[in-house]
Amino acid sequence: MKIDWAALGSVFGVSLVVTVALVSLFTLGIMGLSRRERAVAQGDSAALALTGAYACFAACTAAVAYGISLIVA
Repeated sequence: MKIDWAALGSVFGVSLVVTVALVSLFTLGIMGLSRRERAVAQGDSAALALTGAYACFAACTAAVAYGISLIVA
């Protein structure tokens, strides 16, 4: 058996980058919800923070669904 180390390294690199991107995107969504709560407490409008948080969570959901579709296919 011969292991293709270049392909293994490529898979590791891509998975590491995608994992960091998803965690960062989810963190941005949590930060958006936090800013929304802070804006509501101060009596300001929180529509932009809430929209940004929902967009981050939707992008996370889409990325996970795409990954699952790649695994299933």
